[in-house]
Amino acid sequence: MSRGSEFVVVANRLPVDRVAGEDGVPSWRRSPGGLVSAIAPVMRRREGTWVGWSGAADEELEPFDEDGMHLVPVRQSAEDVQLYYEGFSNATLWPLYHDVIAPPVYDRAMWDAYVRVNQRFADAVAKVAGKGAIVWVQDYQLQLVPQMLRELRPDLRIGFFLHIPFPPTELFMQLPWRRRILEGLLGADLVGFQLPGAAANFVRLCRQLLDAKTVKQDVVLDDRTVRARAFPISVDVDELRELIARPEVRRRAEEIREDLGGGTVLLGVDRLDYTKGITQRLQAFGELFSDGGLKPGEAVFAQIATPSRERVEQYQILRDQIEQQVGRINGEYGELGAPVIHYLHTSYDREELAALYLAADVMVVTPLRDGMNLVAKEYVACREDLHGALVLSEFAGAAPELRRGAFMVNPYDIDGLKETMLGAIHADRADQARRMRVMRKRVIEHDVDRWAQEFLSALEHTPEHVPA
Repeated sequence: MSRGSEFVVVANRLPVDRVAGEDGVPSWRRSPGGLVSAIAPVMRRREGTWVGWSGAADEELEPFDEDGMHLVPVRQSAEDVQLYYEGFSNATLWPLYHDVIAPPVYDRAMWDAYVRVNQRFADAVAKVAGKGAIVWVQDYQLQLVPQMLRELRPDLRIGFFLHIPFPPTELFMQLPWRRRILEGLLGADLVGFQLPGAAANFVRLCRQLLDAKTVKQDVVLDDRTVRARAFPISVDVDELRELIARPEVRRRAEEIREDLGGGTVLLGVDRLDYTKGITQRLQAFGELFSDGGLKPGEAVFAQIATPSRERVEQYQILRDQIEQQVGRINGEYGELGAPVIHYLHTSYDREELAALYLAADVMVVTPLRDGMNLVAKEYVACREDLHGALVLSEFAGAAPELRRGAFMVNPYDIDGLKETMLGAIHADRADQARRMRVMRKRVIEHDVDRWAQEFLSALEHTPEHVPA
């Protein structure tokens, strides 16, 4: 392809997944998840190019078009997947950036792979981006790409967005390659974060570690100014409205409630990850039965845990812990054919998730640390009836936006979690409606389209040179 794309998105994964049809012939379909929902419409409007990995190791693919987008695959070997993705990205950066909930692994071979793969992404983007194009780099797997790309193509306007938290100084300082990461991000013209505190952490670290000049939330380099700003990501409200309007989705919500056996339905929907606070919320729910706060049949918890990073040891251990925990609680408080916790370790499509949101009386979103948490916003967007209650962790990125309507909780405080769950379970309809109305106003006015527009508008209007 010629160097002609005026808008390029680069992310670890392409926005499509390979699926086998009924005839066994593989095809592509749009990936689930907030990032793809946010950017796919922008890509189509701007006739953009998306650079990313197909998801299969050692696969060589030519660029192709799908779902109105031009897709450019970047090859990753099995060793790359092990060292760059499962290794440095998810065994080093992920725990470090999530408050060291699990101990990060600092391994030089993993770092070398991270550098190598980031360079491969940068090379691919440099080939497809048109002169003066806008390039939007996504997330923690590709933090070196902005600097590498700027060295290859100084004509480009480069933005970077971090979808997970950015750690404070005392944690980031652990990283042996801390200067390299900061220098990589400073290749961008605009570095976006979920929350203002993360942007402030980044600017402070640039000042302390790189001795960079900073002015408020700007890092002033010799020839450029790099802006650090917060852009809280959101959800596709219009898509969710269309889903919950479907008669089959509403029927499915009624079926789910019937299948769960009556009583108040509590729901958790998470990737299986140690940052999500799943064990804490299930412990609190189980203790409500042992304390007498709830009786069997009075409430039921449906916990969806989407498979995640199954080859990483920490995740295998977590899966075993949760399955044992669920079995023990059901063994003590469930009845024959009527468990108090329904645990499902599987993925669901958008229609089934929308039905689950409609079926749930209480949505429990209690991460120990999250960049944003779009599940909380999806639940609110789906509750046009103004019913339902949201129990939300103080440590979710969505907390500042939804705290006026959510039942806020510290997920490390099991007693507080129990008390908050009971408050949500017993909230009357008027209180639910008041809280939900406040949250819905925020989510509807600040949807995913607004997020993308605000980031790209800020990127397009970044100063090209430091004022004299």
